[in-house]
Amino acid sequence: MRARYALRSVALGYLALLIAFPVALLLFRTFEGGVGPVWEALSSDEFLSALRLTLLIALITVPLNTVFGVLAAIALVRHHFRGKRLLSAFIDLPLGVSPVVVGLALLILYNRRDGWFGAWLAERGVQILFNWPSMVLATIFIALPFVAREVVPVLREIGTDQELAAQTLGASGWQTFRLITLPAIRPGIAFGVVLTTARALGEYGAVAIVSGKLVGKTATMTILVEEHFIRFDEVGAYAVSLVLALLALLTLVGMQRLKPREGR
Repeated sequence: MRARYALRSVALGYLALLIAFPVALLLFRTFEGGVGPVWEALSSDEFLSALRLTLLIALITVPLNTVFGVLAAIALVRHHFRGKRLLSAFIDLPLGVSPVVVGLALLILYNRRDGWFGAWLAERGVQILFNWPSMVLATIFIALPFVAREVVPVLREIGTDQELAAQTLGASGWQTFRLITLPAIRPGIAFGVVLTTARALGEYGAVAIVSGKLVGKTATMTILVEEHFIRFDEVGAYAVSLVLALLALLTLVGMQRLKPREGR
């Protein structure tokens, strides 16, 4: 019994040290000077621009990566084809590559002077680098693995018995997916969406390289935190960081609310 309580105390203390204490300190430092400076930082044009851009990137990245992740998971688990290992390795590539490398690769591809595609796009008036499209591309690549890697083990666990039975009874492929497969893999999709959203909201390395860090134009909330620290504006940095944490928390709570519905 003592060993059990000791183990729980160590686990809770570890979590408190890593999560609870930093969050409490963030709240204290944010509102240390009162609500006025915080409201001023969060109502500024540069914050509103960074918030809109961050949400835009997340709203594009999460649905695209969710669709790709589900299709990739089904391909990896339910089908056999040449290049299957290559596809699996490609999905895991963002986990082993630094985001800075991803940003540099996009610079090589979309540079307007000597990039592989940049010159051709520039002739047609399309700007990828130092604009939101390059930031979306970087975030999509960085957040690519999460949905697929959450859905793959669920697909393996549920097997194919119900899907084969539905096909035997005359269900089409879409009906089988919509009525059998999708409800079974929904928890995996939900957790994958949470991870993808958190990564899309908090990505810095790749986005910082391809964005140009233009405050008010191409600065996301993570870049804005750095800009505030560079200006020695700690209240602004803490306020933006707190908003980022709240967005991640709201996403997690929203996904957790799906559990009772699945149970019913």
